Amino acid sequence: MASNKKSLAPLERFTARVSSAVPAYQRIQSVIRKRIDSGQLQPGDAVPSERDLARTHHVSLMTARHALIFLEREGLVERRRGIGTFVAPPKIHFNKLMSYTEQMAARTLTAAAKVLLAKIVNDESEAAARLSLPPNSSIIKLERLRHASGEPFALETCYLDAAEFPGLLDEAIDRESLFGILERDYKVELGYADEEIDATAADPRIAELLAIPRREPLLRIRQVIYSAKGKAVMYVLGFYRSDRHNLVIRRFR
Repeated sequence: MASNKKSLAPLERFTARVSSAVPAYQRIQSVIRKRIDSGQLQPGDAVPSERDLARTHHVSLMTARHALIFLEREGLVERRRGIGTFVAPPKIHFNKLMSYTEQMAARTLTAAAKVLLAKIVNDESEAAARLSLPPNSSIIKLERLRHASGEPFALETCYLDAAEFPGLLDEAIDRESLFGILERDYKVELGYADEEIDATAADPRIAELLAIPRREPLLRIRQVIYSAKGKAVMYVLGFYRSDRHNLVIRRFR
C-alpha cells in the first residue's frame, strides 16, 4: 500500500513542504494572531498558556514561549508574571504616513472624532512658521479628540492655511479623514512628514479629555506634513496615550 506522502497530489505535497518549512513558533503566532484579528480573542482575554500551546501544537515549552515572546514584542499580547498571557489593548504603530482613520483601519478598529474647536485664527505664530507663512496669517485651527473602540486615544490639533483651503470647515471633519478630504476635494497629493517626538506629562485638561491620571506620560508629536511637491500643507500637534501607541523605528547600517 502506498504511503500517505506518495498519495498526495503534487499541489498538496508542495503545500505540505511549505507548511513544514515554516518554524513552529511562527505557526503558533499565526494561529493566535488570526484569532485576535477575527475577534475570537478580545483585549483582556487570556491567551492559552505555554503548556497548553505546547500540548496543542506538539512542540516544546521553549518553542511555545518563543511564540509568545514575539507576540509580546509586536504589542499583541501582554505577559503578566505569575498570572498568564492576555490580549493587549489595541495599539497604533507610527511607521508610515497615514491618517488616524487609516491607522485604526489597519488594526481593524473604527476611528471616531469629537471636534472640540474648529475656527480660523490669526494669532498662531508657531503654526504659521511651521507652515512657512507670515506670523499673522489666517490659519484654520482644528482640535479633535480621537477615539477608537469607544475610548479616547489622542488629542490632535491641526493647522492649515485658510487661504489654501477655503470651505474646509464646512466639510464633515467630524466623520471623515482629513487626509481623505484634502486629497479628494482639494486635489492635494500628500508626500511625507517631518516629525519631532518627545515625552511629556498630561496636564489637567488633557488628562480629563483622555481619561487618564494627571501627569500620565504622553507621546507628543509635532508633525509638518508636506505635499509631494514639497509644500507644507498641515502642521499637527498631537498628544497620544503612551499605553495605546507604539513608535516603531527601523534602522539600517
